Amino acid sequence: MSKSKKFLSDVKKIRREARKHLVQGAVTLNYQGKVEDAIALLNQAVATEVVCVLRYQFHATCATGISSDAVKEEFAQHAKEELEHLGLLCERINQLGGKPNLNPEGLASRATTEYVEGANLVDMIEENLVAERIAVETYRDLIRYFGDKDPTTRVVLERILAQEEEHANDMHDLLVSHEGAPMLRK
Repeated sequence: MSKSKKFLSDVKKIRREARKHLVQGAVTLNYQGKVEDAIALLNQAVATEVVCVLRYQFHATCATGISSDAVKEEFAQHAKEELEHLGLLCERINQLGGKPNLNPEGLASRATTEYVEGANLVDMIEENLVAERIAVETYRDLIRYFGDKDPTTRVVLERILAQEEEHANDMHDLLVSHEGAPMLRK
């Protein structure tokens, strides 16, 4: 039997199963992950993004100093992009049949990053760089975890990771421009 014939015989089963399990939405029988674990991990990322939105928005509002206007714009842009990440994560949780946990109670304990206001402009930049580095590390771990078990979630996380790396680089560049010395080793 050719490979195409074998696949075609499976199509009948796929069609039957698709009709049988309508309440499961996008989660089909060949989903290789554990849906409950995926939702829990994504909800941790949701909490992290909420904390990042709040921190960046605070910094965009309260940053002061001689060159704070450009930095405030950068903080505001990052807040907007973190909000977009939040939307992507919530939508994926919904697709998996879960509910995004946006309850403010316990938010800080569910997030991987911290909400630190910072005493001055440089402190704010440093806190955002720390948070971005944590996010990068966390998203890389999540991408490895989901791997081929859940390629859709992996692709969403890869998209977010690329922007988190860009944010980390932006914060590093701002820190260098405000402290006058490169932080990265050559």
